[in-house]
Amino acid sequence: MKVNLSAIPGFMATHARVLDRRRYDLIMGDGDAAGVLASLEAYRNPDGGYGWGLEPDLRSPESQPGAALHAFEALTDVAPQTSPQAAMLCDWLESVTLPDGGLPFALPVTLSDGTAPWWAGGDPKDSSLQITSISAAAAHRVAAHDPAVAAHPWLERATRYCLDAIQELDERPHAYVLVFAVRFLDAVYDSQPRAADLLKRLGALIPADGRVPVEGGTADEALRPLDFAPYPGRPARDLFDPEVIATDLVRLAGEQRDDGGWTVDYVRISPAGAMDWRGAATVHAVQVLRANSLI
Repeated sequence: MKVNLSAIPGFMATHARVLDRRRYDLIMGDGDAAGVLASLEAYRNPDGGYGWGLEPDLRSPESQPGAALHAFEALTDVAPQTSPQAAMLCDWLESVTLPDGGLPFALPVTLSDGTAPWWAGGDPKDSSLQITSISAAAAHRVAAHDPAVAAHPWLERATRYCLDAIQELDERPHAYVLVFAVRFLDAVYDSQPRAADLLKRLGALIPADGRVPVEGGTADEALRPLDFAPYPGRPARDLFDPEVIATDLVRLAGEQRDDGGWTVDYVRISPAGAMDWRGAATVHAVQVLRANSLI
């Protein structure tokens, strides 16, 4: 299915936050890294972490582990340019890391309005494989072009925690834990000897069609093959038959709406968050389709 590229800029102008508009322009060759970094700065706190709704369903202003993923995504987009904010984010993550090396799912919020209950009710004293694995996976992508992140002690601690926690899994975890653990193992596959066996073990927990329903989500909410393995040439792709990936690429392209953008299938928490997710989802869809030569 053909993507309507001409409709995307108008959708982004109408619906997306400035950060995602800047990211989209950079991806398409019309923007610059400075614009992405300047818009990301609006979500940054003096402590080096990020808040203020950078995670669309966590609107509270203080820095949160859940926002680190989105910051690292933008910091990946600007490669090969680096920013000192990346290492400072690692500093902040180190400051909130628990003794076992894991991050808490969420820290206490100062403003619960517009924030999803799972964020507002997160236990700050309990390490979360879900949030640590996806944050570390995103950091490893930044580390590929940023030596300061690659050498940061937080990333080493988080990586060790994730490998140990994944090793201890004895049954299929929640869908988001599974997908983020797979993404983490894919990110560290070339540098961590344990990753290959662990990735094979987790792959056996994914159905052949790659569709994993999200327990506790909306009726139609599920994770798909491209959530596990969005990019070609990576080890996670070997978990799926090529025809499964091809079918899922057709699905992703076909989910573009008439207004030019993409949307998400999970519950909407706030009006602002729902719009923010659409912009972010559109950037992600374009990145994946471009990487797979469909755009």
